[in-house]
Amino acid sequence: MFKHVFLTGPPGVGKTTLVQKACEALLSSGVGVEGFYTEEVRERGRRTGFDVVTMTGERGHLSRISASPGRREYTVGQYVVDLPAFEALVLPLFRNVSRDHVSGLYGSKVFVIDEIGKMELFSQSFIRAVRQILDSSSCTVLGTIPIPKGKPLGLVEEVRSSRDVRVFAVTKENRNALLQDIVGAVQECLKPTS
Repeated sequence: MFKHVFLTGPPGVGKTTLVQKACEALLSSGVGVEGFYTEEVRERGRRTGFDVVTMTGERGHLSRISASPGRREYTVGQYVVDLPAFEALVLPLFRNVSRDHVSGLYGSKVFVIDEIGKMELFSQSFIRAVRQILDSSSCTVLGTIPIPKGKPLGLVEEVRSSRDVRVFAVTKENRNALLQDIVGAVQECLKPTS
């Protein structure tokens, strides 16, 4: 029996859109949803970076195109990752889930992690928080991971191979048909086990 649901697929295939639609369907059925998703930032039609957006609408920088060349500690391609901004917005979300569970406030909720990717994995605190939430029984995670490409990403491969995780491969051909399957899988995870 799996406890978590993740989507995988190439960049731009619609993983985040599916997560957002699944969250809308879950909320309308009375399921609480917390967490975050990643959104492109565009200026004059050109992608200039990525923001992290919480389910309550708070927004923070994840990365931006570097305006000045030179050595940067946290870069993915042309993007410089704003690790302090990312951690300041995202890490409290994990702490809130754990606190709510300990105090008995959690109930039937889903925690969204969109995504576990190269940029996010610069944060050791994020890696620990993801592992902790996946190992705990405090909630069901609905998340996204990239397709395997190049050097394997440790945490991504842990998620992909976990027996507790159901992974949906999203393609342009199947993305419109997957929504009900994803929502159904998350609802199945939320059912109490006897």
